[in-house]
Amino acid sequence: MPRILVTNDDGVYSEGLRKLAAALQPIGEILIVAPDREQSAASHALTLNRPLRLLQLEKNEWIVDGTPTDCVNLGVLKLMKDDRPDIIVSGINYGPNLGDDVTYSGTISAAFEGSLLHIPSVAFSATVGEHFSFDRCADFAARLVVRLLDAAPEPGIILNVNFPVGEFAGVRITKLGRRIYTEGIVERLDPRGRSYFWIGGGAPSWQPQEGTDFEAIESGHVSITPLHLDLTHHESIPRFKPLEAILGGPAQK
Repeated sequence: MPRILVTNDDGVYSEGLRKLAAALQPIGEILIVAPDREQSAASHALTLNRPLRLLQLEKNEWIVDGTPTDCVNLGVLKLMKDDRPDIIVSGINYGPNLGDDVTYSGTISAAFEGSLLHIPSVAFSATVGEHFSFDRCADFAARLVVRLLDAAPEPGIILNVNFPVGEFAGVRITKLGRRIYTEGIVERLDPRGRSYFWIGGGAPSWQPQEGTDFEAIESGHVSITPLHLDLTHHESIPRFKPLEAILGGPAQK
C-alpha cells in the first residue's frame, strides 16, 4: 500500500488538511505531519536557531512547532526514515497560490522540500468564496494523487494545483501568472501613538495573459502548474559570459 505524507502551512487543525487526509485514506497509508499553528507565507524557511518539538496526537498524526519545511524533514528523515513515503501531499491551502505568490507559500515550499528529498510531491490550494467546498477539492486531489502514484513526475518537478471557487469547468495545465503589485504596507498608530505596520495591504491584481494559472482560475478551471527549483535564467548566460574575461583578470586601478 502506498505511503503518503500529508502536510500544510495552515496548521494541523485546518479543515483543508483534514478533508484532504480523509479523501486520501482509501488510497494508502497516511501520515500527517503538520505545523502546530498557521505558517502562511513561511516560504522555504528551515528552523536552525532552536530545537524543534515533535508531538504525537494520534497513531498516524504528528505536530511540529516549526515550518512546513521542518515538517517534511522530520516526517521523511525521522518518522518515515526506514520506509520513505511514496508521495508528499501539501494542503489544501485556504486561499490560492498563484503566480509570483508561490515564492512566499509554505504550502508550495513543503512540496519543494519533498522534491529535494527525491520524493514526488504535489501542493493543493483553494480559492475561497461563495459556493466554496473543501470536499470537492479533496475529491479531485485524491483522483490526481492516484494518477501520480501510477506515473510520478520526474525528480525535481512538483505540481502546484489551484482550485476555483465554484463547480469545476475543467482542468488546465498552466504556467505561472504575473501579479501586479500595489501598495503593500499599511501603517497605523496604536493607542500610545506609536507606529505599527501590516505587510500586504494592497489588493492583488494580475496581468491578463493566456495560459496562466490565474486565467484558468478566473474561468472556473482547476489549474495544474509544473514547477521546479532551478532559478537559473539560462537565456542570460551568453549575455553575461564576457564578464568572465573582463572581471576575471587583474583588477584595474
